[in-house]
Amino acid sequence: MEGESGDPTTLAEEEEEEIPVVAVRSSPARRTRIPYKPDIPLSLWSIMKTCIGKELTKIPMPVNFNEPLSTLQRLTEEYEYSALLDRAARCQDSCEQMALVAAFTVSAYATTSNRTGKPFNPLLGETYECDRTDDLGWKCISEQVSHHPPMLAQHCEGTGGWTVWQEFSMSSKFRGKRKPLHWRKVTTTVHNIIVGKLWVDHHGEMDIVNHTTGDRCHLRFEPYSYFSRDTPRKVKGVVTNAEGAAKWVLQGTWDSKLEVARVVGSPGSVKGKPLLETATPRVAWRRAMPPEEYERMYNFTVLACQLNEPEPGVAPTDSRLRPDQRLMEDGRWDEANATKQKLEEKQRATRHRREQEAEQAATEGRPYIGYEPTWFKKQNDPVTGNPIHVYNGQYWDSKQNQDWSRCPDIFL
Repeated sequence: MEGESGDPTTLAEEEEEEIPVVAVRSSPARRTRIPYKPDIPLSLWSIMKTCIGKELTKIPMPVNFNEPLSTLQRLTEEYEYSALLDRAARCQDSCEQMALVAAFTVSAYATTSNRTGKPFNPLLGETYECDRTDDLGWKCISEQVSHHPPMLAQHCEGTGGWTVWQEFSMSSKFRGKRKPLHWRKVTTTVHNIIVGKLWVDHHGEMDIVNHTTGDRCHLRFEPYSYFSRDTPRKVKGVVTNAEGAAKWVLQGTWDSKLEVARVVGSPGSVKGKPLLETATPRVAWRRAMPPEEYERMYNFTVLACQLNEPEPGVAPTDSRLRPDQRLMEDGRWDEANATKQKLEEKQRATRHRREQEAEQAATEGRPYIGYEPTWFKKQNDPVTGNPIHVYNGQYWDSKQNQDWSRCPDIFL
């Protein structure tokens, strides 16, 4: 697979010590900090005990447990290490490319190790654009396409020759120029919700599949155990070709770094498991740690601090314009909570009106067209056959023309 430069590379041609991956750095054109998080205590137990028996998604949670980003923005943060995709798009060897894509999937979990704040649940029709073409080489558009069940769709294009689309809560997929790959996220568990200090763990198995070549990568996120002496947050995996032969092995942690090594031989096996001889491991990805002061800013990275920065010309449904989230970022939490309640009431009223319209149409025997997303359309995946939401290609033209007539009125 070639990027736009037309100059394919291999890991063997890179620096011997590690593959350089550039994370987001300070830029004079963008902010690098947000207001400090206020010290406002609130008992989660006092809220939870009044919600016993209620459906979790219908429990009104105050912003005190949030961070000032929406899920749309939080998903966009996964492209902090997009240089891995740039490099993958230039690879000649499909298994080597798979190893880099696997490193990218692991890097997406890095900031969650110390980020326990809950992102804002997007309102139906809420969008978020992020155009970082000039400095980071990608731009993406995200939209909340369903409320029950909650689901968002995202489309991201990289100038390095790759495209990623995601449906959060269902699957995440990477599509290169010629070789479509897909994967599903592992399980995330938040511990000590009621008592103690919150902490997050990711565990389970992930398979990344190349539907064109038959290559795959099997990753295992080891669950944390109080009784284990093994490295916590450990990830290990192996890349195999269509014949099932191991080509690369991966090992590291999802909050620090991931090493990859090419398999150069298989001298035997132990208890039915093959022994793999590998070349010297290289660091494919290493987390760029923010300064300590970012602990007072919800443990945000530099990129996270920039995601909610006000920007002119975005759609009126953009998360940057959501009033309760903006009030929370500014430290005005009482006003944020009151505004959040009003927004949710408005959303419920809109949903109730649609339900009444649907019932009326059924009574009159006429068809009713329910809610349809603005920037995505539902169709079957040509590779897997599963129903998916695909970007309709119209957002950036509408932004250029500043034509937002199709956008729903969702904010106050």
